[in-house]
Amino acid sequence: MLVFITGASSGFGEAMAKKFVLEGHEVILLARRLEKLEKLQQELGSKCIKIIASDVMDIKNIKQALGDEISKIDVLINNAGLALGIESAEECDIKDWENMVTTNILGLIKITHLILPFMVEKQSGHIINIGSIAGSYPYYGGNVYGATKAFVKQFSLNLRADLVDKNIRVTNIEPGLCGGSEFSIVRFKGDEQKAKDLYKNTNPLMPQDIAESVYWCATLPAHININRLEIMPTTQASAGLKVHKKL
Repeated sequence: MLVFITGASSGFGEAMAKKFVLEGHEVILLARRLEKLEKLQQELGSKCIKIIASDVMDIKNIKQALGDEISKIDVLINNAGLALGIESAEECDIKDWENMVTTNILGLIKITHLILPFMVEKQSGHIINIGSIAGSYPYYGGNVYGATKAFVKQFSLNLRADLVDKNIRVTNIEPGLCGGSEFSIVRFKGDEQKAKDLYKNTNPLMPQDIAESVYWCATLPAHININRLEIMPTTQASAGLKVHKKL
């Protein structure tokens, strides 16, 4: 398989790249930070056939960089995404909201729209979107981030409705609490202590767990489609509705 992974320079993307290469597959990696991509490419060797340093919104640049490989992609993993801030909605920076919508929604649909016609033409392919449990369960400070992941969930299901006769699979991976990446550091805008405190005394998922789940979905027999895969660590559950009581 040839696997195209966005947001591939760290965290989930890096772990997925390593997993697919370890199992003998080829990868194309996209991320903004060239130095991290170059380091990862050296580690992965010849199975990493191309790296693309670009923002997910720069479709013209990405299409040019992919070249002939664009028609050979078997699996597209839309992993690029971010959360910014954990404040209540009225306290949020509108630019944070706009950045999340731009990357988590517009970036994902632009990349999908670029690759999908080639999959349709060959009647084969798999689109794997990295969503979140935040798309299903609201929590304090989740506001726009959760809304973008709810979009990913519904977009994935609607894609399957369009592609049901075209032999193309679509999967939405929905992780819960997950450590071992830059996700929380980005969310807390560089505050490493806040990020560490979030995972203190928990046993969170790790990027390798998500990579294993993605790989499992991608390598099932071709007639099987995993629509949604919700994954939480044992120290997290969806139970418990919060009620505020005045003193």
